[in-house]
Amino acid sequence: MAQQLDQANDIDGATLIEIFRRSMRVYKTDERFRQMLMSGKLRLVYYPVRGQEVLSASMMSALNIDDYLVTTYRGVHDQVAKGIPLKDLWAEFTGKVTGTCKGKGGPMHITDPATGVMVTTGIVGAGLPIANGLALASQESGDGRVTVVCFGDGATNIGAFHEALNLASLWKLPVIFLCQNNRYGEHTAFAASTSAKQIIDRAPGYSMEAVKVDGNNPIEMYNAAKAAVDRARAGEGPTLIEAMTYRMLGHTFGADFSYVPKELQDEAKANDPIPAFRTLLLDRGVSEEEIAAIEAAIDAELDAAVEHALSSEYPGLEELRIDVLKEEIRA
Repeated sequence: MAQQLDQANDIDGATLIEIFRRSMRVYKTDERFRQMLMSGKLRLVYYPVRGQEVLSASMMSALNIDDYLVTTYRGVHDQVAKGIPLKDLWAEFTGKVTGTCKGKGGPMHITDPATGVMVTTGIVGAGLPIANGLALASQESGDGRVTVVCFGDGATNIGAFHEALNLASLWKLPVIFLCQNNRYGEHTAFAASTSAKQIIDRAPGYSMEAVKVDGNNPIEMYNAAKAAVDRARAGEGPTLIEAMTYRMLGHTFGADFSYVPKELQDEAKANDPIPAFRTLLLDRGVSEEEIAAIEAAIDAELDAAVEHALSSEYPGLEELRIDVLKEEIRA
């Protein structure tokens, strides 16, 4: 893997370390959620993102903090990589009043405008037209923001995908459609559900720029993301990125995963992007001590976030009618 990474176009060391830092924040957050679920300290439906850490970290490293993100219920890697403070994220996941939505959104609807995380949708493919709306607002106001919408390969088979790509291309909206192709739509293999051999084959029908990359390769993924961001910010319109990756666990945490061939699982484990990234940094001269310091800082941040979430209160009944409409309406 390290040899493959070295063959790609290079990026500067500071950017590479920033992508690694974001990747580890995602990796450790995902790992801690699973640990707490297994220990019984947490009870919620959780969609693991193990294996897709580097993809999100690379994409979000190419954005500004006020650029917009729309993601899905399987989007904790996108949310963490975009920069939501971990204490706010954990409080929202656990339904506490100190969360990003006062505990009223929960894991399926994480929103944090301060870091550009505008919508987390619970419906497959629903985010694409919403992203167009955000991008249109930026185009109209001239605020220079770029919108990224993340979705899986299964979402490309619904009508909203095609409608959104058509309109974005027609109006040259500053939006990036990031398909995280992890080869399975829930329990259905890509080849068993999609007529196209690859997602980017659908872009020419909408006169849209498209690129297919190894999403687990930080250099390749970052370069594709940066090029798409630059195009959007320059007013040259949208880009479809098909980032190949792999989900190393079931659709939901604890779910059966036997439907994935063992050879594919073994191949994915051999190409695990996290140890490969660590090897790349060592090859580039980053010391073990520097890597350990990054991980220790994240561990400390995560410990504080979990403690903050567990010790916070649940929202009171008075919150039921607040944040629903512009003005509270009493029953």
